[in-house]
Amino acid sequence: MQHVLIDIAVYLSAAVIVVTLSKRLGFGSVLGYLVAGSLLGPHVLNFVSHPEAVLHFAEFGVVIMLFLIGLELRPYRLWNLRRAILGMGGAQVVISALVLSGATLALSVSPAEAILIGLAVALSSTAIVLQTLEERGLLDSSVGQNSFSVLLFQDVAVIPILAAVPLLARGDGAGATGVMGQDLLSSFPAYWQALITLLVITGIIVIARYLLRPVFRVIANAQQSELFTGFVLLIVVGVTLAMTAIGLSPALGAFIAGVVLAESEFRHEIEADLNPFKGLLMGLFFLSVGASIDYALLVDRPLLILGGAVALMLIKFAVLYGVGTVFRFGPSEKVLFGISLSQGGEFAFVISAAGLTAGVLSQGNAQVLNLVVAVTMVGTAILFMAFDRFSSLRQRKPSPQYETPSPSKGVIIAGYGRFGQIVGRMMNSYKIPMTILDSSPGQVDLVRRYGNKVYYGDASRRSLLKQAGADHATLLVVAVDNPVKSLSIVDTARKHFPELKVIARAVDRSHAYELRKRGIQALRRETFHSALKVGEDALIALGQTPELAARHAQMFGEHDERTFEELAPLWGDEKRYGQAVHQNLESLRRVLEEDRQRQETRD
Repeated sequence: MQHVLIDIAVYLSAAVIVVTLSKRLGFGSVLGYLVAGSLLGPHVLNFVSHPEAVLHFAEFGVVIMLFLIGLELRPYRLWNLRRAILGMGGAQVVISALVLSGATLALSVSPAEAILIGLAVALSSTAIVLQTLEERGLLDSSVGQNSFSVLLFQDVAVIPILAAVPLLARGDGAGATGVMGQDLLSSFPAYWQALITLLVITGIIVIARYLLRPVFRVIANAQQSELFTGFVLLIVVGVTLAMTAIGLSPALGAFIAGVVLAESEFRHEIEADLNPFKGLLMGLFFLSVGASIDYALLVDRPLLILGGAVALMLIKFAVLYGVGTVFRFGPSEKVLFGISLSQGGEFAFVISAAGLTAGVLSQGNAQVLNLVVAVTMVGTAILFMAFDRFSSLRQRKPSPQYETPSPSKGVIIAGYGRFGQIVGRMMNSYKIPMTILDSSPGQVDLVRRYGNKVYYGDASRRSLLKQAGADHATLLVVAVDNPVKSLSIVDTARKHFPELKVIARAVDRSHAYELRKRGIQALRRETFHSALKVGEDALIALGQTPELAARHAQMFGEHDERTFEELAPLWGDEKRYGQAVHQNLESLRRVLEEDRQRQETRD
């Protein structure tokens, strides 16, 4: 265990330096991680001697990533992608596997090995593709969504591929392992394996749908953020263990759990809690992949390794370009689609290990396969960089086909009590899209009963605001009733999302001045206007005419608003502020009395 911790410490130290430099040079974080890992690995500087141990640990980052993707994909959206998932994904995997298996067979490799290698390298890297597209703001574009659909099909395809490994064995192998551990079902008959697998997946769906929400609600009521984070991690670990035990992809199980929880009111808080873990573990994953590159083998057989990597990427690019043509992509879309998915993926390492254990792959071919896949991962990062550079030379502004979708004209409402609900109802009446956040689980539950989509979470957290869409939203309405929390939310929004417009509820005059200090010009004192109406009603009850009472209430309100602005510089100096308030009050009394006398004279 100690050597793994030492390796992780070395990785993290190098990542801070190399990845920062890589980003500054415009190479992107993925290429920076891969380069840093290869330099630290046993085949160059030998600072890290056990990259495979860290790789197994870092694979958990892929699981978390698929869980978070599932949270973003509501079931109806997944259903809308069915054509792309089955059509594009199915065509890419089947055609790529056939062509690559044939090409491998031409190298005098046995048929069983050729088939397994073709299936393994037909899959792309979910980690690299999604990370790279997200960095470039392309994940929500048409290319990003189509790439994701293909990757999702590939993740599902891992299941039958691993199941087929024992069938390809040349002898009595030990049996294929699960994606992250030993398959406990290998001793059962096939029909029992299918039944248990179906029960486990159904169990994940039922538990996520009906049991997790009440537990989340209890934990959220405890108001202990570490308990909430711990429970979220427990869910992901539990799903991973369950799927691993039956020999299936834990990433697929995590994705299913995420999709089921996508409609949960706790979705944004879950995303905010897990994102740091995902980023850290994905970084470790890329570092360990880089460290696994065997440069000695590359030097000994450069034509085979580099030629195999280039051939793999060209074949997959051609297949993807053809798929894009069939599905009527634009010319540049087809190029980017092909570049995105042309590499080998992390599941190739898993399938390679399973094939080696089952006796399908020889040790030498397994090493070559792993190295070819690692080289294609580096190659993809370079191709993305080249594509960015070429695109910038051809046109000064990004093509509309790839740029991030136009920012939503929607609203984020922080705090959905009696004040926030009135704002929300007005927005609804204009059909303005809203994301609503509230830190009270009870309030969230109550409002949801009436069909409103409200999410649990602390809106003063930058990560939660980002998950709620602060990068793209037009307006943030701060409607919480706690002045300290309100100011904290405003500070976070002003610091990290300077383009986001902010309107705030002021609980009292002091709170209003603090908001004004922070540059919030659009603010409303929560009881001011309702109190004006009560004052107007009081004047009528005391004998004033409705017209005169309404006029006095209007004049009082206008005077108070002017006074609020004029006295702002004096706030904090109690003596001077008190004197100014007294003078303004006397002035108001004179103005109201003069106006009352003029009205009586006219009457």
